[in-house]
Amino acid sequence: MGFLVVALCAPFIVQTLGGNYWVRVLDFALIYIMLALGLNIVVGFAGLLDLGYIAFYAVGAYLMALLGSPHLSNQFEWIHQLFPHGLHLSMWFVLPIAVLVAATFGVLLGAPTLKLRGDYLAIVTLGFGEIIRIFMNNLDRPLNITNGPKGITAVDPVHIFGFDFSKSHEIFGLKFTPVFMYYYLLVFLVIAIVFICLRLQNSRIGRAFVAIREDEIAAKAMGINTRNIKLLAFAMGASFGGASGAVFGAFQALFRLSRSCCGSPSMCWPSWC
Repeated sequence: MGFLVVALCAPFIVQTLGGNYWVRVLDFALIYIMLALGLNIVVGFAGLLDLGYIAFYAVGAYLMALLGSPHLSNQFEWIHQLFPHGLHLSMWFVLPIAVLVAATFGVLLGAPTLKLRGDYLAIVTLGFGEIIRIFMNNLDRPLNITNGPKGITAVDPVHIFGFDFSKSHEIFGLKFTPVFMYYYLLVFLVIAIVFICLRLQNSRIGRAFVAIREDEIAAKAMGINTRNIKLLAFAMGASFGGASGAVFGAFQALFRLSRSCCGSPSMCWPSWC
């Protein structure tokens, strides 16, 4: 109960101390909490060291940017004829699509790496993350799908019950700016994901994840289908990453992929702005 009160009051306290900028920082923190909870399924529950997890975040964000903006209609005549003003799908329609597509990519990553463990798995997944980054950054020719490093603009904001999250609203005499609206949406999504993770942890599948993490050979000897369970871990973790990316795409409204290196060229993470 105390946590809920703090979560509800946090943006007002932060805005008083540092303005809307710090409320936006809170929004990003919540998005990355969603992302970390998905990573925890793969690395924490199943013990699979996935260093390319951020690629699923990019998949979800690009899906939101492509399906929630006029970009595809501007680039492809046949889409323009069907949707003259762009696709402009709501985030609530894109979200399940992002979950399914990211889960599919998770299975595609997991299938050829089932026999790998430890550092070998880490290197392969890191390479997967880099492949996605390079691929997305160069999909502006010969067909301009992602607009390359320039990014995709004019992504539609979130709408709930007529509330446009890109505009300020006054509720019960309190003014809620867009960063406030997104904050409470993200708090709701984080609570939902935490609930799902807790239920998963205590389920039969969650216990199978832990068994594989502790001793894969013993888990296999006890009758656990380690192949399917590991693929499920990759898919479930990736689906959370895709959902986080889709929410981020709607929140940011402009999406581009750039290279942000930490120390050396081999340790690079995508960053969005």
